[in-house]
Amino acid sequence: MKSPTIGLALGSGGARGFAHLGVIKVLVENNIPIHYLAGSSMGALVAAMYASGTEISQLYKMALTFKRKYYLDFTIPKMGFIAGNRIKSLVKALTKNKKIEDLNIPVAIVATDLKAGEKVIFKTGSVAQAVRASISIPGIFAPENVNGRLLVDGGVIDRIPVSIVREMGADIVLAVDVSHVKRNAEITSIFDVILQSLDILQDELVINRAIASDVMLRPKVETFSSRAFTDIKEIIEIGEQAAIEHLPFIQEAIEKWKENHTGEEKS
Repeated sequence: MKSPTIGLALGSGGARGFAHLGVIKVLVENNIPIHYLAGSSMGALVAAMYASGTEISQLYKMALTFKRKYYLDFTIPKMGFIAGNRIKSLVKALTKNKKIEDLNIPVAIVATDLKAGEKVIFKTGSVAQAVRASISIPGIFAPENVNGRLLVDGGVIDRIPVSIVREMGADIVLAVDVSHVKRNAEITSIFDVILQSLDILQDELVINRAIASDVMLRPKVETFSSRAFTDIKEIIEIGEQAAIEHLPFIQEAIEKWKENHTGEEKS
């Protein structure tokens, strides 16, 4: 019996995006294959690192030792406080300086063209450059200039790239939303203002992504800050828990697809 292809759409969410690792680990352990990956912002980073061939156990180790200083290279704030060169070098190292088309799994990385106001989807070219563009939170990171286009965070235009992973060829789309609005959040800096504003602006848009996906996972990470890398272990474990809770729905979607496909073959 033919099996469906499965695509995973990983959403933006800053530090809360480490929950994506927990989701991937549970899928792998339960023999649910990942044929396609699409990611915005932190989702793009996790997708690229996993597709580069790094074992999930190694990704866990990397995540648990991650510190903000790894990407903080402050600059005179013309278009952003952080230059982004340090994080680009880090991504290059973590993904073995691969091109997107050479990754082990087909990956689409989403960014936003700031001037044209349109979605940019990277399926080829430098992984590090595409991820650097996708994580460029407006006002915090300086935009990434790619062929004359000023690119910022993919989450601005497509927080959870469900339609993209569907277009890549996935029969079943699993989506992971880690960017809920933190209610009554403590707002003490310009970074908090920007990130909270983005979460609020994008919150309503996720409803459509949930409808378009076959299974939507929402790890309960809303109590954690999207910019504080201090509770990574807990965030990953919440991702694992969300995936475990959704396993019956994922397996049901797979079985339903097989039944429908078998019916079509017989007819």
